[in-house]
Amino acid sequence: MSRSAPLASFLLLSTALSPLPAFAQTVPAEPAASADTDPAEPSPSEDDVDISAPGSDFSGEIIVRGRYIPNSIRNTSSVISVLSTEDIARSGDGDIAGALERVTGLSVDNGGFVYVRGLGDRYSQALLNGTPLPSPEPLKRVVPLDIFPSSVLASATVQKSYSVNYPGEFGGGLINLTTAAIPDDSYFEFGMGVGMNSETTAKLGYTHYGSGSDWTGFDDGTRDIPAGLTEALNAGARIELGQNFTQTQLQDITASLVNAPTTLVQRNTDIPVNWSADISAGLNTDIGASRFGVIFNASYSNKFFTRDSIEQSGTTSIVADDARTVRTDQNVVVSGLLGLGLEVGEHKLRWTNLYIRDSLKQTSLSAADNINTGSIDPTTPADEMRQRTNWIERQLIDSVFVGEFKFGDISLDLRGGYANSQREAPYERSFTYFYDDVAQDYVNNLLTNPQSATISFSDLSEDVWNGGIDLAYALPTSRKIILSTGYSYVNTTRSAFRRDFRYFPTSSLPFPVSQERPDYLVSDFNVYGGYTQGITTDGIFIQEDNTNAGSQAYDAELTVHGAYAKADVELLDFVQAELGVRYETAEQSVIAQDIYGDGNLTQTAPLDNDYWLPAATLTWNFADDMQFRVSASKTIARPQFRELARPQYLDPDSGRIFSGNPFLQDSELFNAEARMEYYFGDGERVLLAGFYKKIDNPIEPVAFIPGGSSSFQTTFANAPEAQLYGAEVELLKYFPLEGLGNSDFFTNNRFVAIANYTYTESELKVGANDTTILDDTLGVRPANQVFVDGRPLTGQSKHLANIQLGIENTERLSQYTFLLSYASDRVTTRGPITGGQVDPDLVQSPSLKLDFVAREAVTIAGQELEIKFEARNLTNENFRETQSGNVLIINQQYDLGRTFSLGIKARF
Repeated sequence: MSRSAPLASFLLLSTALSPLPAFAQTVPAEPAASADTDPAEPSPSEDDVDISAPGSDFSGEIIVRGRYIPNSIRNTSSVISVLSTEDIARSGDGDIAGALERVTGLSVDNGGFVYVRGLGDRYSQALLNGTPLPSPEPLKRVVPLDIFPSSVLASATVQKSYSVNYPGEFGGGLINLTTAAIPDDSYFEFGMGVGMNSETTAKLGYTHYGSGSDWTGFDDGTRDIPAGLTEALNAGARIELGQNFTQTQLQDITASLVNAPTTLVQRNTDIPVNWSADISAGLNTDIGASRFGVIFNASYSNKFFTRDSIEQSGTTSIVADDARTVRTDQNVVVSGLLGLGLEVGEHKLRWTNLYIRDSLKQTSLSAADNINTGSIDPTTPADEMRQRTNWIERQLIDSVFVGEFKFGDISLDLRGGYANSQREAPYERSFTYFYDDVAQDYVNNLLTNPQSATISFSDLSEDVWNGGIDLAYALPTSRKIILSTGYSYVNTTRSAFRRDFRYFPTSSLPFPVSQERPDYLVSDFNVYGGYTQGITTDGIFIQEDNTNAGSQAYDAELTVHGAYAKADVELLDFVQAELGVRYETAEQSVIAQDIYGDGNLTQTAPLDNDYWLPAATLTWNFADDMQFRVSASKTIARPQFRELARPQYLDPDSGRIFSGNPFLQDSELFNAEARMEYYFGDGERVLLAGFYKKIDNPIEPVAFIPGGSSSFQTTFANAPEAQLYGAEVELLKYFPLEGLGNSDFFTNNRFVAIANYTYTESELKVGANDTTILDDTLGVRPANQVFVDGRPLTGQSKHLANIQLGIENTERLSQYTFLLSYASDRVTTRGPITGGQVDPDLVQSPSLKLDFVAREAVTIAGQELEIKFEARNLTNENFRETQSGNVLIINQQYDLGRTFSLGIKARF
């Protein structure tokens, strides 16, 4: 039974919003490889791939036998997957996260975060032109890759075996994004498009006004913290009624808050279409013997998504909270890139400047039954009505300079960069009303559980400075021997705070006041006691919510020094070895700030560790078209700031509260892999690999249920050990259609088949005497009270599969591709801990998604245009996360809907 109707009836004001214009982003057209290409030479898309990475040289010939093997793969001993511009364009995805989902062993969650071989995002690392990318999202390790337009990238490489020239934090894999710097030709492109979702567009959803400029992704100042509240926040005392603040002061602060624009939920029965626009330009000119290039990109997208979800929580024997939530997200992404490139002989300079702003406007309304306040009875009105409004701004500014120099047999790389990421979430509001059987209406007296109104403000800023130098020398010997060494420095500092407030009345509210809609309930009239008809001693005010104990602000810093030595040696004919070791030191601290002046904060000692991290890879190119590789390495995975910091954060995707654990320790990994590569034609290949990982002290998200609550929160803890092993296979094959008919269609077209599959088995190892630390109060406890021996790692899917089948023209742009992807069950969170026992894990159910992408070049009035049509999730898969105990708890379930978009791009 849908609760959309009672959700709508709860609103006393309904406003229909006007639809906005609509356009969808496309990716640039790249010519397909010609069928007439000499099969002994790699195709341009496979050979001339622009890759910028620390201490890597993809241009020098080391193994000369493998003529079919693409240079970018043949000339590195590491296990890598390369996505060229052609590969990215074929998938039709407007962002790099979607394109990476097609790579063997990779999966992408709904937030655009990439999982490598089923491991969670914390075991993945993203680089931009070989330098680290910070994340504006405190609940994730890396920046969500779906905010990177694929049109700004020259390539994306995924490395699954460790090389010592990379940072020591290497778990499942590393993703290096290389931005385009010098275009082949000068050009100007403009693209636009429109898209719709079957569950969202022109359907019922909810929104709130916010500010008049929200559609741009920038608040117009409406949500700025008022001066009075800013002064109180900086006063160094808890904002509550008492010796520091009088009732009048708190009422003045409360009245200064922007009310209706951030509070009033409005019903919209006609959610607008998705739209976006994209402009790119490139300049290429010769200056004497040098070559200079400029590339510019600016893009904008405005997307809506409504989920009508079931949200339950409870224990193994009972559903304690059963909610139906309708939530609408408006996601605006604005990005810009300016790249300058200069080639002087064999030297190349690259300066890339990137700006990304990702703003999320979120409005939700829930009807819920709760055993603590009522009963679980879907035949009666819901016990509670909950509404939430959020505005979250995430911003990334990144500037990277790379100099790649060659002096005969010596190569020198210099890299440096600065990045700033910010996350600001002002006016996170929530209201909970309770159904009164006598009045037959929903009421909120702001006092009696669960009746409440809250507001939160949070801000995060992170700065990353990094630099590195890499030097390589090719010895003048009969066999290829390249010696290389390098040093890197990364300093990351973060400052963050969160302040939570709750509305309180000075005395019991009159019943009619408790029936008022949210913006009337906390209006200035009620704040100053207007409902008392002249008794000004009464009223409503906000004060700090004491349920969140401890400091809600922290400063964090991580400084990493790394140095390595590596040798690439041709041991025998067609046998190459890469041997190296990296020494890395790191000091990491999270310092709670005494914002309340209590003077009794609990601090934990910084993590100060150093590691020797060896790595070895052996490559045997035993035939023109075959290679065999084996590799082994030791790496680490450090806890992230958000995993260490105590302050709570709201995950906007799941709607859950997260908090950190300051007692976490580094994870240490042993990695091993064997891989067979068969390149049997121009760009065609079969790859087969087996892999194994052992992880000491893996960090896992763990749910717990706070006292007096029916819903759970999430923290993090070190499990004793985990082991993971598996295999993967990949196939790419072209089938020319000539001979099937006499028309040009058969002559110039070919059938493309791409398939990959990854099998991964993982399990936790928990012994009877193993221990872990979960929080301050309980300290060291038996690990089997938190983890269950034999359960899989979080984020790990046992089966991952992708199939691409399509027809493409070898002479011009014309591609029609079906893309099928599958991911089996994966644990999202360790089961809640109740009474010293571990409940079943939260598990996301498998999905089988079918997409269709068509790209065609047409000429209109002498101008060539690219037309792109996309149909996503044709199988109409849903999102489903459950716990299976004595009763089935549906933690989250909602339809994703089918998405259709049509775009056009012109290139001049």
